[in-house]
Amino acid sequence: MSLLERLQDLPLFVTISESGSIWGYPTILVLHTAGLALTVGSAVILNARLLGLGRSAPLTAFGLLFPILWVGFSVNAISGFILFAIAATTKAAQAIFWIKLSLVALALLVTAPLARVVRRHSQHGAVPVHVRVLAVVSLAAWASAIVAGRMMAYIR
Repeated sequence: MSLLERLQDLPLFVTISESGSIWGYPTILVLHTAGLALTVGSAVILNARLLGLGRSAPLTAFGLLFPILWVGFSVNAISGFILFAIAATTKAAQAIFWIKLSLVALALLVTAPLARVVRRHSQHGAVPVHVRVLAVVSLAAWASAIVAGRMMAYIR
């Protein structure tokens, strides 16, 4: 038996996937969606500001979004692992799953330099072009990850 088969056959994951209760699979999906809303919602607000929307608000104030983003991502990482584990052999074989994970990784890699910019940015200076490019990459990566995540249900 492969590691993936053993993972998905663990009693916890079998219970979640086979339970007819709302506290099983539907709850994990709701948590994943809530985490997504916190993560991507925070990223969209931050990136919109970096791209010039709401210029009257100081950029440093947007640093408050990062704890929300990371809480949402933590919820997504845990719920995403559970969603993976209940169908590990199927998900691991889907190219779209790996595309989704790559897009999430790209979005997170872009988030680190954006956090530094927000912490260090002067109140009145213009946002540099390379930062605006990173904001566009972040928005595109998050949007593409969401699309890839939805496509996982339809592409085998």
